[in-house]
Amino acid sequence: MEVSKTSIQKAVAKNIISEQQGIDLYSFFQAESQHSPAFTFTHILYYLGGLIAIGAMTLFMNLGWEQFGGLGIIFISLLYAGVGLKLANSLANKNLIIPAGICATFVVCLTPLAIYGFQQWLGLWPDDNTVYRQFHTRIKWLWLYMELGTLVTGLIIAWRYKYPFLIMPIAVTLWYISMDAVMLLIDQDDMWNSYTWEFRAKVSMYFGILMTALAFWVDLRSRRTADYAFWLYLFGVIAFWGGLTSQNSDSELSKFFYFCINLVMVGLGALLVRKVFVIFGALGSCFYLGHLASNVFKDSWFFPIALTAIGLGVVYVGIWWQKNEANITHKARNVLPKSLQELLENTLR
Repeated sequence: MEVSKTSIQKAVAKNIISEQQGIDLYSFFQAESQHSPAFTFTHILYYLGGLIAIGAMTLFMNLGWEQFGGLGIIFISLLYAGVGLKLANSLANKNLIIPAGICATFVVCLTPLAIYGFQQWLGLWPDDNTVYRQFHTRIKWLWLYMELGTLVTGLIIAWRYKYPFLIMPIAVTLWYISMDAVMLLIDQDDMWNSYTWEFRAKVSMYFGILMTALAFWVDLRSRRTADYAFWLYLFGVIAFWGGLTSQNSDSELSKFFYFCINLVMVGLGALLVRKVFVIFGALGSCFYLGHLASNVFKDSWFFPIALTAIGLGVVYVGIWWQKNEANITHKARNVLPKSLQELLENTLR
């Protein structure tokens, strides 16, 4: 839970802490929150401005830059990168951690553009009407060189600056690689048939599992510092859930198994305090219940009643859990490794 000024004032009113301790504690939390992402107007301005600048060089890049040629694109990319690094260092020296991280991230996001220009300059880019602006909208194996270069640059800058937001382009790049690498293994002229689509869905699902496992490992390693795992969890879950949901089966047992996996995701999200698991798990559960309502029990008057009873039963389980949570949690944690115990302890806010 977040500690607000009102919460501290209530603690003072109940004589849990003194008034001066309350003032000091609130000042401490205010200073700490400046270095952690929060839904404040200042942080909204930081991220809005940063994402506009990053988007200008990625998602919103137009064909006008093609007229500069490969060498011109390289020069402009390096110039922008130099400015970005200069700003990142300057802001870091002023202890403005979040905007410094955004500027460093901007530099990483310039990497695919610079590699694209380099390939054009050397004449290595195929003349098939494929241009940089399609990088974020088309799935092609051609992007792999740009993605691998971005991955290396991202890892180097993340190692140098150690800002959590720098993991965002790394996670996005890993997600892109999982999609584009498949294009080397399939017939691109037949990429939309059912067999190929299912193969791509399975690759996405397994890659999502690997990325989520990587996120969990990072979570364990960084449990005492910053949240470096957030973006890896986000895109790992997207890749896994998207691949899982994209698969098609006529078996009701398979659909029920899909429902169970989504319930496990909800539980895992509650355990790790990671909302992305809960959101996608809840979506998948709703898809399955919608399938039951529209197809399996579409003519049954009993199904809505049974579903209501199940819903109320879940609420009752929540009430029972609230009463016994401390005792169950204590017993369950005692059998876990110490590192995992510390992670779960740190996530309970």
